[in-house]
Amino acid sequence: MPDNTLPRDELRATIEARRDLGPDYEQALVESFLDKIDSAIEARVRAEVAAQNGYQVQPGTPGASPPRGRPKQTDSTIPIALGSLGIGIPLTAIAAGEAGPAGLFLAWTGIILVNVAAALGRRRR
Repeated sequence: MPDNTLPRDELRATIEARRDLGPDYEQALVESFLDKIDSAIEARVRAEVAAQNGYQVQPGTPGASPPRGRPKQTDSTIPIALGSLGIGIPLTAIAAGEAGPAGLFLAWTGIILVNVAAALGRRRR
């Protein structure tokens, strides 16, 4: 996690600079301070998101490094299943309306073959 003292130290430095430079530079000092605060918040958010996704943030580097050990595998079953249903619903209506039961059988046979091919491809990995 990033250092929590950054905003306090930066605020003190900004106030000291404002005392030294006067009110003419106040807008620039405030903008600079806010930019540093934004950077600190972004770093904290990045670290929190990385931690929730199983990554570790290394201090002083933007982003996250992958966790040690076994890499996280992605499961393509859900997108294929949802895609099949999403395509299957309108395809069922079109096939049944245009070609009757034979078209319906042909459409769902194609969808089933795509899912079987995807399952066999996953099994080989």
